[in-house]
Amino acid sequence: MYRLTSEQDVRAAQVRQLPALETLITDRHSILGLIGNTPLLRIRGDETHDVQSHVYAKAEWFNPGGSVKDRAALSMIRHALRTSLLTPGKALIDATSGNTGIAYAMIGSALGYRVVLALPGNATGERKQILRAFGAELLFTDPLTGTDGAQLHVKDLVAAHPDAYYYPDQYNNPENWKAHYETTALEIWQQTKGRVTHFVAGLGTTGTFVGTSRRLKELNPAITCIAVQPDSPLHGLEGLKHLATAIVPGIYDPGLADEQLTVSTEESYAEVRRLAREEGLFVGVSSGAASAASRMVGARERTAVVVTIFPDGGARYGSEHFWNQQEEV
Repeated sequence: MYRLTSEQDVRAAQVRQLPALETLITDRHSILGLIGNTPLLRIRGDETHDVQSHVYAKAEWFNPGGSVKDRAALSMIRHALRTSLLTPGKALIDATSGNTGIAYAMIGSALGYRVVLALPGNATGERKQILRAFGAELLFTDPLTGTDGAQLHVKDLVAAHPDAYYYPDQYNNPENWKAHYETTALEIWQQTKGRVTHFVAGLGTTGTFVGTSRRLKELNPAITCIAVQPDSPLHGLEGLKHLATAIVPGIYDPGLADEQLTVSTEESYAEVRRLAREEGLFVGVSSGAASAASRMVGARERTAVVVTIFPDGGARYGSEHFWNQQEEV
């Protein structure tokens, strides 16, 4: 427990810590130094003699926290440390559907900061257990209000105790999308040798789509960027938002989307099972949605190089019922 007597003491402690924290974040032998540079995997799908498109996915479960959210969480925390928004004695608090919370908890554990998270009570048991393992304090909110309800709960807590918390506010923090502008997009460009023609990503906080699309369009304005959403307000695609009926994140830039596609929960579940049983890829439900949409684009365009994001692996959804369903023959 920190024993700091004044704001000046807090800032002095922060200044002393920063070099060590930067080393921990950038050292490839540190757990935090392993964030990013994920593999790009070929998705076979429907490739035929008539369809020459290639579909690829960034395997974001290779990040040490197990998801794409490691990138954004590190970017937001790093900025907060550099600008003294996060100081010794303050707890990091935010709303999450699970993955960003896990990233916060992992990074908080590595850097020695307390993490408090609000998440819907129906988050999978696997996610809750991982969060507890990293030492996060959990505040469960009404499942029916989703992450919107969790956001409102956090805002109320921060308003009541402004000096106790650092609130990154992942839905409105530009450091979220900047993480993908600075890393994810450049990795895609390098891994495809600039051949990418279409970028497809699901919308949750929208940071992945916004940051990656913005940089890819700077590199080649002809790249088509396609946003993917659930097809209805009531859906089972954890981590994704139906923006027409949700609180739209402040960082979202709809002008970046050349096209909007919707995917049903059933389509996503079926694609998750197909990827596991036909391609050896054990991925999460939002990855299923991204894969289904990307394969649709590839089949339609016929000669495209489509790149998408698989946000996480399937282990966080192992207790879900859909794994046991059989496909219609």
